[in-house]
Amino acid sequence: MKSRTFLLTFILFLLFFYSGILLASAVTLKNNLDSSKERSLREHYFIVSSYAKDLNALENRGASMDEGIRSLYRSYFDFYSKQKVILTLSREGQQLYTDSMIQSDQFPAAPLISKASDRLVSTEKLAEMKYIRVAGAMPVPYDIYVLAYYYDVSDIYSSWNKMTFMLFASGMLFCGLLAVCLLLVLNRVFKPLQQISSASRSIAQGQYEDRIELKGHDELAEMAVSFNHMAEEIQSQMRQLGEAAEQKQQFIDNLAHELRTPLTAIYGYAEYIQKVARTEEDKLVATHYIMSESRRLQNIAYRLLDMATLRGNKMELSNVHMGDLVGGVEQALSMKAADQDIQITYEYHFDTLLCDADLMHVLLVNLMDNAMKACGSNGSIKLVADMENEHKVISVQDNGRGMTEEHLVHITEAFYRVDSSRSRSDGGAGLGLTLCKQIAVHHEAELSFASVQGLGTTAKLTFTSP
Repeated sequence: MKSRTFLLTFILFLLFFYSGILLASAVTLKNNLDSSKERSLREHYFIVSSYAKDLNALENRGASMDEGIRSLYRSYFDFYSKQKVILTLSREGQQLYTDSMIQSDQFPAAPLISKASDRLVSTEKLAEMKYIRVAGAMPVPYDIYVLAYYYDVSDIYSSWNKMTFMLFASGMLFCGLLAVCLLLVLNRVFKPLQQISSASRSIAQGQYEDRIELKGHDELAEMAVSFNHMAEEIQSQMRQLGEAAEQKQQFIDNLAHELRTPLTAIYGYAEYIQKVARTEEDKLVATHYIMSESRRLQNIAYRLLDMATLRGNKMELSNVHMGDLVGGVEQALSMKAADQDIQITYEYHFDTLLCDADLMHVLLVNLMDNAMKACGSNGSIKLVADMENEHKVISVQDNGRGMTEEHLVHITEAFYRVDSSRSRSDGGAGLGLTLCKQIAVHHEAELSFASVQGLGTTAKLTFTSP
């Protein structure tokens, strides 16, 4: 591309440049020749006029016309030959007198002039020399004679040839300099394009970190900035896709792990009942384990269905009274809190909340349920709804065992449990906080956690919309 652009541009420049030189040279030559023709016409008119007067004077003194013509021609020829001028005289198409240094047969045929006022102008070549010829009849009564005036313009042609040669030679040097400059400019222009091509190939091969070097503030630099921005967006999106793929794979791995344990227990206890003769009490114990693990599978299925439904449907938000929302949460957890001897307090300092009432109930119940699991017996939990920095905030604070910073980063991931042994004694599926995070996102709210080991955890839901 760069080579073709260079050749095309350079050829077009040469064409126009040398055409301009030829045109300027031709105009200069034409002007010089026109000036010489004007001079020759004036000189010819002066000579024939003087010649006629002098011839008339000789005749008045008794000289014949032929003698006067011959004697005057020699004097006029001697005078004008010093000015690089040749004079010839003809009568009725026949040459009478010519320059003795040039053979008569080298002169063009004597012109026939029909009128005394007519004059013919032409360019002739004599003995390798260039001349402008002006031919015209002498005044009456000598109009049978035609005087031809030859003016030497060889110097004009020689100067023109030298000037043209110098112009072409200088043009070649100038074109060489231009070629170098054009290459430098094209290298500057095509360098970002080459970098873009190289970076594009690297991106196509998965090397998303390649960037174009930025210099200047022109259109090429703007193009480089745009390309780098595009590369950054592609790198960011590929990183996000990679993280999403990794999360999906982790979700599948965790789901398979979660399903394997209860299915193994169900199969083992069912086989235990079928193949071994046991007492009714043993069968009841086995049946209890089978039902417990079945409930766990059912809980996982319901949570996954809730998350799928939440992703696929658009929520319809409405203003919900905080008294009704808090009352529903209190009613759902009161018996469990009493059984575990956990003290729960509720506070709210704004009247309504724009939300989906059912989903917000699920979110708050899940946060409260996790707090109750963290507290254990004789714990305390506080649910507070208040304004912070002109935003509505609902927080759930407990005095439980707390978590490390490492756990806080992952607690909203599916099937993640803070307990490293992944204990299932509490019956949880590890999907509650994942569901809570999705509900928060659909409400344009931010769910965050703060925790100190041994002191407790605070879950905070901050609404960005009014």
